[in-house]
Amino acid sequence: MIPTLIDIREAHNRIRSMIHRTPVMSSQFINQEFGAQIYFKCENFQKAGAFKFRGATNSCLTLNKEELARGVGTHSSGNHAGALAKVAQLLGSQAHIVMPSNSPEVKKRAVAGYGAKIYYCEPNLLARENTMEKVIDQTGCTFIHPYNRFEIIAGQGTAAIELLEEHPDLDIIMTPVGGGGLLSGTAIAAKSLFPDIRVLAGEPLGANDAWQSFRQKKLIPSDNPVTMADGLLTSLGEMTLDAILEYVDDILLCKEESIVAAMRLVWERMKIIIEPSSAVPLASLMENREGWTGKKVGIILSGGNVDLGNLPF
Repeated sequence: MIPTLIDIREAHNRIRSMIHRTPVMSSQFINQEFGAQIYFKCENFQKAGAFKFRGATNSCLTLNKEELARGVGTHSSGNHAGALAKVAQLLGSQAHIVMPSNSPEVKKRAVAGYGAKIYYCEPNLLARENTMEKVIDQTGCTFIHPYNRFEIIAGQGTAAIELLEEHPDLDIIMTPVGGGGLLSGTAIAAKSLFPDIRVLAGEPLGANDAWQSFRQKKLIPSDNPVTMADGLLTSLGEMTLDAILEYVDDILLCKEESIVAAMRLVWERMKIIIEPSSAVPLASLMENREGWTGKKVGIILSGGNVDLGNLPF
């Protein structure tokens, strides 16, 4: 079962006192370059630096006192880890985070800074899951999946609710897609509010498992993905795939050089820091010029947790 608009609205009411209502920004230069009106929902300004804080907050607030006392846990290479660690800190709970050893240093430091206990593992899904099982056995913590969880999807959909409250006349709404939590919540919210809106996702060509899954209508696991967009390396889950197949219109692909160009464009023209994953929807528009010229396009900038010592430009 996937969330409904009612579930997303309930999540919004539940978390609104703990999250930032992030701004929606635009650039006249970018609008002219793309021949469209593009509105950026700046989740790079969200607590913990990414949209993931929404879903993590919603998940934790649905736990009872005993569950929070035992702690919460997850396996994540970055933004979900930081978000869950931050929420746990705010709620007086303990976060137990399994992180691949090759996770970006900036995200390792953030998770540690929020007071989480970190357990490093080899950089593959089996190692992450096995290590997480051991941590759960040792601590009794509640596992909060990064994307394939009802409360996560509902929480992520609240960003789209806010964007559409400010701009209800959007023709298109876009997100990047990795595990699919943000895309699923966005698609459910947008299509439920405005059935005629087009819901699109951007995905790197070197990590195009969601694109494959969408076209074959079955889960195609990620196989050795290669992209600088480190937040988009994970495969879809069964729940997110169901939502995407029901509500999403298309997934567009982009090359690495386009991600760099889009990221740099936002940095230079809008003066805001976004990470490579956030640039993927704009990069996808660069490479797929049909269907959006003259339209009003909303893009959710997923996060801004970038390693400033290792920029791609």
